[in-house]
Amino acid sequence: MALFSREFIAVPDDRKGQIVFKWPDVTIRRMSHAIVNADEVALFVNTGQVMQTMGPGRHSIDADELPGLGALIDFATGGNAYRAELYFVGTREYTSFKFGGRVDDVQDPRTGLVVTLRVFGDYALRVIDPARLITNLTATVDVTDNERIAAWVSDQLLKVLRTNVTTQVTANGWPILGLSVHSPEIEQAAITAANGQLEAYGIGLTRLGNFDINLAPEDAAQLKQLAKDTSYSQLAGGFGQYAAGEMALGAGQGMAQGGGATQGAFLAAGLGLGGGLGGMMQQPAAPAQQAPPPQAPAAAPAPAPAPAGVACASCSTPNPAGAKFCMGCGQAVAPAVKHCTECGTELPGSARFCASCGTPAG
Repeated sequence: MALFSREFIAVPDDRKGQIVFKWPDVTIRRMSHAIVNADEVALFVNTGQVMQTMGPGRHSIDADELPGLGALIDFATGGNAYRAELYFVGTREYTSFKFGGRVDDVQDPRTGLVVTLRVFGDYALRVIDPARLITNLTATVDVTDNERIAAWVSDQLLKVLRTNVTTQVTANGWPILGLSVHSPEIEQAAITAANGQLEAYGIGLTRLGNFDINLAPEDAAQLKQLAKDTSYSQLAGGFGQYAAGEMALGAGQGMAQGGGATQGAFLAAGLGLGGGLGGMMQQPAAPAQQAPPPQAPAAAPAPAPAPAGVACASCSTPNPAGAKFCMGCGQAVAPAVKHCTECGTELPGSARFCASCGTPAG
């Protein structure tokens, strides 16, 4: 009779990638055999309770072989069938599950800047207690998509990292830039903490892969710039010197782009400002001294005659002697004396044409 024929129950080849596979027939004939692969555990479940667990191998399904089934005999079939659910749970390591997201706002110990940390990576998991997995997480269903299990694990891992990473950065004073140096420590602490949360569900994390803690692009750029400014100011001897150097550099770049005499004057002013600030920051205040006794005022020396000035060739603005650039228009001031290029006659610096031959002055 077909009712007494043997039936071999095993996970189909196209379903062997599932963490949990439920045998579709809940009426299992007596004298059937369950084939459990080396990376699996089979469980008989009735009314939400695990009645029997079978390891790798071939198992006869009858009351003598599996005593837990004795109470499950279906008398409506004349004792020829068991009424139970059969689950196959994979015990191998399942890899390449993704996780990631925002961790927390953390203050960088080195610069004091508050940035937003993010974490991304993948992980591998393994079922350590099939009975807990069935009864506490998946329930008595056929879990055709492993992501139903992995999504819960990912949420627990990210929750642990939010606390773990923030605590370690704050307690150890780790700078945010270069945090990847401490990845092994963070990974191990995260696995330990996550397994404490997942133990009740019969799952354990075995390893993390492609683990990366990073910043939003705008936070990363700001933190790098601030770290650069801090380092340069230390090398320059103070912020005043660094600011003056940045000013001079900007003026020099402007001149290279055709800024002319005005930016040249600005460069000189920038260098003067840098020297002034540097002197103010580096020189200590002179100690107060007692004022000398009053003396009779000395006769003021006679003022020296002011040297003759020169008029600008472009706008005729008078400028003091020795001036290189006009105070009115910023153009270069012509020398006080020049010579005609045609006849060699000496001409004043403001002359435009030669008085002897009429040639335009150079």
